[in-house]
Amino acid sequence: MNSEIENFHLPRWHELPNIDLYIDQLVCFLEQYLAGYIKNDNEKEEKIITKTMINNYVKHSAIKPPINKKYNKEHIASLFVIFVLKEVYSINDIKRLIALAIQTSPIEQAYDRFCSELEKAIRIVFAEKNYIKNSKLSQEQYILRNVVQSFANKLYVQKIYLKK
Repeated sequence: MNSEIENFHLPRWHELPNIDLYIDQLVCFLEQYLAGYIKNDNEKEEKIITKTMINNYVKHSAIKPPINKKYNKEHIASLFVIFVLKEVYSINDIKRLIALAIQTSPIEQAYDRFCSELEKAIRIVFAEKNYIKNSKLSQEQYILRNVVQSFANKLYVQKIYLKK
């Protein structure tokens, strides 16, 4: 397993900025963590995250509108989830998955669980191992595990076989 994958980390809720960010700051913050793991749909563009993308997510109600042109922790957490999951799911599916997660847990807990499960899925897939069967998972936890594993599997194929 290469060190880039071993070091994959999404910031937990308490690591997100305590101040609201303007869109340029938000783009930089997201790219700092996601640049090596998600691809741009438009290969001609160098940026993997753009202001236009974020504005489109607001327009399509995937995230709430910014407050005074600033994005808070909830916006940032939602965007991390969206940018990861858009690699394998539609925006409408992602909206439904986020709604499910925050129905069953406070957003801070749901987001931290997403980060932990994603990191674990990536490590397991790149180590070419399988999950240990756990029959005690709730349906929401089982869905989350499968959702993040789908991203981890796609990332593995891109990095190992397709060399992207």
